[in-house]
Amino acid sequence: MIGTAFRKKVPAMRMSSSIKKINHSKIYHMIYRESKGVSKQEIMRRLGLSLPTVTQKLEELLAEGLVQDAGAADSTGGRRARAFSIVKDARLAVGLDINQDYYTAVLVDLLGSVICSKRQRFPFSQSDDYYRQIGLAVLELIDSVNADHQRILGVGMGVPGLITKDRERVFYGKILGFEGATCREFSKYIPFPCVFFNDAKAAGFAELWNRSDLTDAFYILLSQHVGGAMIRNHQVELGENTRAGEIGHMTMIPFGKACYCGRSGCLEPYCSSAVLSELAEGDLDLFFRSLRGGDPVKKSAWDEYLNILSMAVNNINMLLDCPVILGGSVGVYLEEFMGQLRSLARDRNSFSDSADYLACCQYKVEPIAAGAALPFIDEFIRTI
Repeated sequence: MIGTAFRKKVPAMRMSSSIKKINHSKIYHMIYRESKGVSKQEIMRRLGLSLPTVTQKLEELLAEGLVQDAGAADSTGGRRARAFSIVKDARLAVGLDINQDYYTAVLVDLLGSVICSKRQRFPFSQSDDYYRQIGLAVLELIDSVNADHQRILGVGMGVPGLITKDRERVFYGKILGFEGATCREFSKYIPFPCVFFNDAKAAGFAELWNRSDLTDAFYILLSQHVGGAMIRNHQVELGENTRAGEIGHMTMIPFGKACYCGRSGCLEPYCSSAVLSELAEGDLDLFFRSLRGGDPVKKSAWDEYLNILSMAVNNINMLLDCPVILGGSVGVYLEEFMGQLRSLARDRNSFSDSADYLACCQYKVEPIAAGAALPFIDEFIRTI
């Protein structure tokens, strides 16, 4: 009888435990969404939970260091209730953007904000010295804000190459010449979980952060190299062979400029940031300052750049019929030129006299490095 009674109680016990976990999650996620904090009474009202349940779960979240007392809530009359907000730095993640001549390291909090960053000129090499350098950069960044190492969720490395689905190996890496490189070798001096991310897909993931409105879109990374991320159902699509979105190698001009991939006429040699910065001593900001100042050489180069870019965005729109977002180091400057680009794209559109599908990126602060860190943040929040 005792055995039978115990077996009958097990499902009920499991259900009770499951409900408690669900309530714990609901309360945390509600607080997470409220940037100014939320009161216990508001949590009860909106989630339909009892005072004892809300009180108990808040005590648990406070003990776990995930939420904090945020002071008095906004008053609607009467005594002001206490508000609760998340502890933004309860967990942190590190992101790296690795390039030929420099790397960028960022530290990202639970809201997806970059709280500190460092860019360092250091030529890439597949060597122990390089791995030691990026390992030191990660530790120095964390220590610069006195963060407990136990709070670090992991390190994401955004690289200009194609990555295996397990995010452990580079299977195409002509830009850095590191085909076959493994995450294990890169993370030799990093004492945290590490994974690789394709740079454009990392930037696309960053653009999705706090963009619940963005269901389907195509993100173009216009930086030192050109790449893309195809967004479907609010997720970055990898494709069957993790090559989805590689717009940089879409042929734009048959038998045109040579591309590093070994082909010619790709979008890459026409729309990388280097096309512009090389005309301004390697300084992209100087190029745009000169452009605004009426420099005729810069104006001619920019007109050609936008002309080719308008072909690319029109092709994407014809194929996918979705918003096209322009990001990367060039994308940061594009807002003031969107009228000109939309006009060019509109003239190429066979079905519409509108190019409102074009937009500039919203996540502008180190999107590759931040996008490489954010999956760790996303996974942690989902587990609460």
